[in-house]
Amino acid sequence: MAAKESRRIDDLATLKAFGHPLRMKLYRALYVARAATASQLAEQVNEAVSLISYHLRKLADYGLIEEAPGHGKDGRERWWQPASEGLSFRDEDFRDAPEAVATHAAVGRLSFEQRSELYRSYLDSQSAWAPEWRGASFSSEYLSRLTAGELAGLSREMHELVKRYEEAGRAAEEAGDTEGRENVAFHLYGFPFRQ
Repeated sequence: MAAKESRRIDDLATLKAFGHPLRMKLYRALYVARAATASQLAEQVNEAVSLISYHLRKLADYGLIEEAPGHGKDGRERWWQPASEGLSFRDEDFRDAPEAVATHAAVGRLSFEQRSELYRSYLDSQSAWAPEWRGASFSSEYLSRLTAGELAGLSREMHELVKRYEEAGRAAEEAGDTEGRENVAFHLYGFPFRQ
């Protein structure tokens, strides 16, 4: 099976559809699970199955998720999976109108808030993890002086490095090596700032 590519959201309608708080949570949960039903996702986010089904259909309408082949053979419940390897959205695609600028900023803030909540949750439960996981976890900040071109290059290299580890982990899992594997969130931010 060919590997899926990452998808860049570059139209306002799709960004608005994705930018709903519950849809973003569902997409993340589905991405981690790789395939799940509305019932399974409803348990994870503590919402009614009917509400989850509605939002999953909206994500599917915009091609962000799709039915998962090979699941749900009895036909009782529909299985879903992400339609791409990941999603990204960039400022340059949403500069043409005030509504586009505002939507891009709002979705970016919501994404940041959800990522921050994920890290806060880890910090709150950190002592429950085995010492090797606590030792492997990290939070780093670098304050560098770079050009825009250097920042873009750093971003590309970091994404390539993470992708290499993701692909190696996936290949090992497909070969049956699941011992000691956990879901790992890796948040990387790079942006200019002034004091």
